[in-house]
Amino acid sequence: MTDLDRYADFPDLRFDRPSPGVLRITMDGPGLNAVSHAVHRQLADVWLVVDRDPDTNVAVLQGAGKAFSAGGSFELLDDLMSDYEVRSRVLREARDLVFNVINCAKPIVSAMHGPAVGAGLCAGILADVSVVGRSARLIDGHTRLGVAAGDHAAICWPLLCGMAKAKYYLLTCDVLTGEEAERIGLVSLCVDDDQVHARALEVAEQLAGGAQQAIRFTKQTLNNWYRSQSAILDASLAYEFFGFSGPDAREGLASHAEKRAPNFTGPTAE
Repeated sequence: MTDLDRYADFPDLRFDRPSPGVLRITMDGPGLNAVSHAVHRQLADVWLVVDRDPDTNVAVLQGAGKAFSAGGSFELLDDLMSDYEVRSRVLREARDLVFNVINCAKPIVSAMHGPAVGAGLCAGILADVSVVGRSARLIDGHTRLGVAAGDHAAICWPLLCGMAKAKYYLLTCDVLTGEEAERIGLVSLCVDDDQVHARALEVAEQLAGGAQQAIRFTKQTLNNWYRSQSAILDASLAYEFFGFSGPDAREGLASHAEKRAPNFTGPTAE
C-alpha cells in the first residue's frame, strides 16, 4: 500500500509524486484528453481528496501528449442533450469542480499546452498559478456549441482580464494563444512550449517548500473574490444547461463532428 492508494477512486487520472510534497495529476486519455463522463466526475471530486492528503502540499494539473484537454467528449455532450438525468448530474459536477478547486486548501498549479478547452480549461484557469505554453490554444467554446458560457468563465474571466476582453472571447469563442492569455492577464505565466511542465513543477516545488499555513490562508482569503460571485456562477450554469436541451446545442455538436460552420436556428429570447 502506498500513499497514492487514496486516489484509487480516480482511475482515469494518473498520479505521481515528482518532488516531496508535490502531487502531479495527469489527464491522459483518448481524443486529446477529452473529458468523458468518468473524467468529469473525477476532475470535480479529486480536489476533496487533495485537500485532506497529508502528504501533499501542492498539486500540479497537466495533460499528457499533445494537449492539456480537448474538453467534453462527443459522448458526454450527446448525452447532455438527450438525457435529463445526465444534465442534472453533470450540472452538479460542474459546480462542484469550480468550488472544489476554489476551496481546496492546497495551492494548485496548472501546466497548459496545446488545446485547453471545457472542463479541463476550467480547472486550468482556476488554478492558483497557471503556466501556459506560448502556442497553447485556450478556447471557451460554449457559444460555438450553442450554449451560454457556463462553468468557471463568468465568475473569473472578468476579474482576471477585464470585462471587455472577457466578453470578446466568451461571446466569439476566438482562440487565445498562451502569449495573448498572459498579455491580457488571464493566466499567470507564459513560457516556451517545451518548458511548460518543468516551469510548473518549479513553481510547485517553491510553494511546497514555503510556509504552508501562510500560503493556504492567503489562497483562502483571495478566493473570497470568487466565492462572492457564486450567484453569477449559478446563473451561468443554469443558462448553459438549459441550452443543452435546445436545437442550437444539437446543431453545434453536429457541426463540430462534421467539421463545418454551424447553422443555428434556435429561438431568440424576447
